[in-house]
Amino acid sequence: MSHIRPLVPLLVTAGILIGGNGLQGTYIALKGTAEGFTPSTVGMVGAGYSIGFAIGCIYVTRLLRAIGHIRTFSAMASVAAVAAICMSMVIDPVFWFAMRFVTGIAVASLFATVESWINAKVTNENRARTLSIYRFVDLGSVTVAQYIIPTVGIEGPIIFNIIAIALTLSLVPISVADKSSPAPPETMTFDLKAVWRISPLAVVGVIAIGLSMAAFRNIGPIYAEEIGMSITSIATFMSAGIIGGVVLQYPLGVYSDKLDRRRVIVWTTIGSIITGAYLSFGAGTNETANIVSVFLFGAFSMPLYSLCSAHGNDYAKEGEHALVSAGLLFYWSIGATIGPLLASILLQYVGPRAFFAYTSFIFLGFLIFTLMRMRVRGPVPPSQRRWRFRSLLRTSAYFNKLAQPSDKDERE
Repeated sequence: MSHIRPLVPLLVTAGILIGGNGLQGTYIALKGTAEGFTPSTVGMVGAGYSIGFAIGCIYVTRLLRAIGHIRTFSAMASVAAVAAICMSMVIDPVFWFAMRFVTGIAVASLFATVESWINAKVTNENRARTLSIYRFVDLGSVTVAQYIIPTVGIEGPIIFNIIAIALTLSLVPISVADKSSPAPPETMTFDLKAVWRISPLAVVGVIAIGLSMAAFRNIGPIYAEEIGMSITSIATFMSAGIIGGVVLQYPLGVYSDKLDRRRVIVWTTIGSIITGAYLSFGAGTNETANIVSVFLFGAFSMPLYSLCSAHGNDYAKEGEHALVSAGLLFYWSIGATIGPLLASILLQYVGPRAFFAYTSFIFLGFLIFTLMRMRVRGPVPPSQRRWRFRSLLRTSAYFNKLAQPSDKDERE
């Protein structure tokens, strides 16, 4: 774990930032519904965030090159905090769309800064484990943040103020930490074709995750409300999905670091399909069944972004990690723009059952593509081949030792 120690201030910063941002996604869905917004209107507000996120991914590489990681983070955290305060002042879907658009630009820059920083400081041998810890911090902070809503309530501007405070506080750890940020990229330009060439599987994976999991985070609270859950139960439902993702993050990261990541991606995708199908056709309106099932759904689906990101960065050369991080976030934002809109329309016109049927359909398409890519790009990256070779050597040595006669056997 020594490779994690220098990243602790960055991970603390990420936890505060992501907790505030995750709280905002759930709160806006519930607050908008309480103010009379239709599910499709809430989905449109969520799309504003995703469109802004896509634009932020395009321009963050220029910011990183011009002013570096810490200054980029400081500027964008301030912008996101101001947008949250402005949303508390005007309750209007058009204005909220505009503010979520601004928030998307800022948060994309923040996430790309954090993820490129992490990827620049790790190697392929420990990349997925480190990203899993980052995702553990991500999901853990979002889980805790969900319970602020039933504690405080959705009336008034208090939660928007809490979000702004969290975004501002996220500046503190990296500002007072040592100067360990990576050097700004010198000549890098934002090139989506280059990211696709590096890893088509990672690109399709993050789009699928955007289509499905952005819909879960934005429209999931409305699904829970539609099947009759209370505000507290909705927070528990959303937290259960996030906690499930925490449970398998690190084990899957360790396993994928040692073997072909694509095999891990295949099995976690299959798990996402099965649990989503059960939520759609088996759980019905039973609250316990929904909470248990969404826990399993999160356990399989939440780690997929880390696995796809690690797979893409395995093939990135030195100096390309910021490009890959920003590019994958951009592709994710494409899915995240469309996903909440599609899911909200299905929920509004077909009913709650259509919501998780939609996620299962998306993951099924990604599973088919992954299996196709495994036939096209056979070998795994050199670092993972070394891990596999070492594992085989250790296993062979173990069985050879068992096969050798002991002193007792020789005496007999």
